[in-house]
Amino acid sequence: MSLSVKPLASAIALCASVTTAISQPAGGPPGEGGPEADPRQGDTSTLMSTVQIPDVVAECDAVEDYARLLCLTDVLIASIDDEELLENLQYDYSVEEAQNWSNLPAGAFPDRPGVFLGEFSLEQRGIVKAIMMQATSGTDNEGFDEMVQTLNADDYIGTISTDYKAGYSSFNTKFAFLGTPAETGTWQLYYGGHHLAFTNTYTDGALAGATPSFRGVEPFPRFYMNGRENIPLMQEREAFAALLRSLDDDQKAAALLEGTYHDILAGPQTDDGILDVQEGLAVTELSSEQVALLLAAIETYVGDLNAVDAATFMEKYAAELDETVLGYSGTTEVNTTDDYVRIHGPSLWLEFSLQTIKSTGEVGDHPHSVWRDITSDYGGN
Repeated sequence: MSLSVKPLASAIALCASVTTAISQPAGGPPGEGGPEADPRQGDTSTLMSTVQIPDVVAECDAVEDYARLLCLTDVLIASIDDEELLENLQYDYSVEEAQNWSNLPAGAFPDRPGVFLGEFSLEQRGIVKAIMMQATSGTDNEGFDEMVQTLNADDYIGTISTDYKAGYSSFNTKFAFLGTPAETGTWQLYYGGHHLAFTNTYTDGALAGATPSFRGVEPFPRFYMNGRENIPLMQEREAFAALLRSLDDDQKAAALLEGTYHDILAGPQTDDGILDVQEGLAVTELSSEQVALLLAAIETYVGDLNAVDAATFMEKYAAELDETVLGYSGTTEVNTTDDYVRIHGPSLWLEFSLQTIKSTGEVGDHPHSVWRDITSDYGGN
């Protein structure tokens, strides 16, 4: 059964939303007349998977959880004696600054705050790695490992791209503190670049919001780069496909969305892209086995966080399943151009979209995907 049937006026509004998604920039290089290359950009790999965490980090081993995260940020700040680097690392907190995330490469979106990973010394890069590993999951293909694979994808594109201005290189992912990391007050741990946005917002020593959280990857589904096979976002795709395959014909009909989706709706610079009306199949119409598949799909996003924070979000979304809907467009295999999946609850908004290759010119599709929390995006600010 479908939770809601939209009247004609709402359907027209949906078409407008879908058109917006079609026209949104999608991971390609800047066009003619685009921004000039930032002179700080680089074209080398940061090789984050092999960067060693320095001994200085050991001074934080006596504490855990948020206290350790705070300790690590202090270690990084103390390691910097370059005033310009410190200025590019530390910003005042504002939602306006936090909204400067994008799916685009560095050369096409110069407004990202922060220090390029490649601008840090090797030791400082190791401290950044420790910070990100503290905030994220240590599971293979989730959390920090997935982020490393996304960096490897940019290095891969950089080997074949002829557009130096685009900035396809792991060097050009940015890291910043929006606000001052402290036991009180609000600040955000910002880590983002091409096809990546990680935006954990902390208030008074607790994680107040882990979204917007954007992931994309090209090439897809797998590639070899920096000494390893990379398959980021494959677990998300496979989880969605398993869920959609489990639907019977009536459930598929109820879950099928009108229109064709060429990209996600609530992507960068589209905070208003989350629909006011839920569309699709009510989760209350799923079997217990299907609910387990849906929760497994949600966990591929929430599971990017460390275990403590992930458990909090999973508990929240599980409690809201009776008011959550599932929708899709395209095929249930989630392996074809314009295949699209959405999970929409009172708080949760997940989108996964497959689109044609934009940067490499290789045959195939690549995903854009976003996790939003309607009640705690940008820490609820």
